[in-house]
Amino acid sequence: MSAQPEEAPAPPAPTAAAQLLAQLRADRRANTWVPAFERDWVKALEDSRHTYSLTPLHDVVRAWQLRVAAAPAVDAYMDSGRDESGFVDLDDVLGARR
Repeated sequence: MSAQPEEAPAPPAPTAAAQLLAQLRADRRANTWVPAFERDWVKALEDSRHTYSLTPLHDVVRAWQLRVAAAPAVDAYMDSGRDESGFVDLDDVLGARR
């Protein structure tokens, strides 16, 4: 068996960030999602400037695409009446991340 490099995922289209931002602005969660996306995007831009790599920007787009895709499943779970009050917040266990 030979060691083969893993295939890197195809980079998002150049317009993917703009399309994603438009989609976030049209969503009912726009008040929280748009500022969070913009914060992530600014940090990725800064990281890209320092590393001369587009990978941080691609990672932000992919992460937010996954969040948007998962939103209907999260909504369905929350609408199902599940009681989440007995759980501990992960930030309380792990501490602040980043």
